[in-house]
Amino acid sequence: MLELLYAGGWLMVPILACSVLATAIVIERAWMLRRRRILPERLVERIWRLHHEQRLTDDAIAQIRDGSPLGRLLAAGLVNRHHSHEVMKEAINDAGRHVVAHLERFLNTLGTIAAIAPLLGLLGTVFGMIDIFGVIVEAGTGNAAVLAGGISKALITTAAGLSVAIPALMFQRFFDSRVSQLALDMEEQALRLVEVLHGEREASGEPPQ
Repeated sequence: MLELLYAGGWLMVPILACSVLATAIVIERAWMLRRRRILPERLVERIWRLHHEQRLTDDAIAQIRDGSPLGRLLAAGLVNRHHSHEVMKEAINDAGRHVVAHLERFLNTLGTIAAIAPLLGLLGTVFGMIDIFGVIVEAGTGNAAVLAGGISKALITTAAGLSVAIPALMFQRFFDSRVSQLALDMEEQALRLVEVLHGEREASGEPPQ
């Protein structure tokens, strides 16, 4: 492994750094985007129970907000539960934009790594080919073994760059898809709670504020 790093030249350093950074992002996002963490089970039911038991205080809403991304959306609606349906939905949509932006954290970085890693590899190959042509100018083309060895070394950086870029791109697309699905599920649960609370308030005859 070390021989390949040395053979690839100094451009293997940024490629290796991209590899380490991409691995760290993948591990961090895999941990942070767990479904149980984003969408706690029965959270809506617990909130509904608190509402019926008249225990949905400001402190309880603050705990819901701090507990999970879904809780942040639900809390945005609960804070405005005494206002109109449109106000509640707008509050949820505004909170949702911030939550999704937080869930997408580092994914742009992962996509950037997927884009630049093969370019760094290609740049290393270009530099390697330049060195090979320098050898040809000095020693000619009579020694095929020397040329083949030089070409193989020049291609090491390209192989390394692609080895970093391909998994990075795959995970970036995977996490993008997961965030989109989680966002839809959170919005569905939040709007369902709003519809129930709003419908109950209309049934009780409470005028919108």
